[in-house]
Amino acid sequence: MSQLVLASSSRYRRQLLETLTHDFQCASPDIDESPKSQESPKSLALRLAEQKALALKDDYPNHLIIGSDQTAAVDGVFLNKPGNAERAVEQLLAMQGKTITFYTGLALYDSTHQTMQSDVVSFDVTLRALSREQIERYVEKEAPFDCAGSFKVEGLGIVLFERLEGSDPNALIGLPMIRLVDFLNQANHPLL
Repeated sequence: MSQLVLASSSRYRRQLLETLTHDFQCASPDIDESPKSQESPKSLALRLAEQKALALKDDYPNHLIIGSDQTAAVDGVFLNKPGNAERAVEQLLAMQGKTITFYTGLALYDSTHQTMQSDVVSFDVTLRALSREQIERYVEKEAPFDCAGSFKVEGLGIVLFERLEGSDPNALIGLPMIRLVDFLNQANHPLL
């Protein structure tokens, strides 16, 4: 059975994969993550997931390489990671009452057989209307500066939401586990 490699430096993705298995390696792919002209958030998430997996194929020639990437958009506009408290507050204020769609690309590259499975799992989050003070308190407590949308669904971010809609809540954190299990089963790498 092929060994697993997570093509990511994300601690969130690593923690999610650890819920399934501890028998994997992590390696950071070195790719350009810039969107192409006119590229949709969904297309970007898929392309980057596939590129991350492929970037490690030479270093891991007999492995199953997991690539994943996430984009988010509201009203057709990309959401970026805020980077600091001021931008996080402004981003959350601008999104109140709106629905954000997260697109999480997932790729599983079998470097032994040179085959790729890939898909995008979408998840919608509708935010509540909150006061600036409430949002500032949230940002101060959670510091979601490295998260697209300026929140962490796995933490206090749940207080920001009016509604969540999607097939796999793990996709919001950055790794669609249900689809990953499907891919691993198809690659003859069952987890049970």
